[in-house]
Amino acid sequence: MDSIRLDKYLWAVRIYKTRSEATDACNGNKVRIGGVPAKPGKAVKIGDTVEVHKGPATLTYKVLQLASSRMGAQLVPDYLEDLTPESEQAKFHAPRETIVLHRDKGAGRPTKKDRRELDHLMDLLD
Repeated sequence: MDSIRLDKYLWAVRIYKTRSEATDACNGNKVRIGGVPAKPGKAVKIGDTVEVHKGPATLTYKVLQLASSRMGAQLVPDYLEDLTPESEQAKFHAPRETIVLHRDKGAGRPTKKDRRELDHLMDLLD
C-alpha cells in the first residue's frame, strides 16, 4: 500500500472522531497536505506533512506509516509524528473567557437598550 485516502487516514489515526467529520473538514479547507488545501480523496503518502485546523489552532503532523483501519490511541505515535509548535498547542488548550450576564427571571426578552449596553461592554473588553 503506497497511499491512502486523506479522510480515511485522519479517521484511522484519531484526529477526527468519525470519517464523515474528516470528510467535512477536508471539504471545508481545514486540512492541508504540504501547505496545499486537500480534498478527502487526496492520496496521503509516507513522509507527507498534514496540517489540520481545529478550533483556534493549526495542528501539524508528519505521516510515518499508513493505516486503513482505526487503531487504539496507544498505537497512534507509531503512525504519526506531532510537529505542532508549543504556541499552537497553547492556543488549543487555552481557557476560554466567558461573560455571564444575569437576567432576573421573568424580566422578559432583552430590549434594544439591553443590547446596546451589552455591545458597549463587549467594546470595553476589546
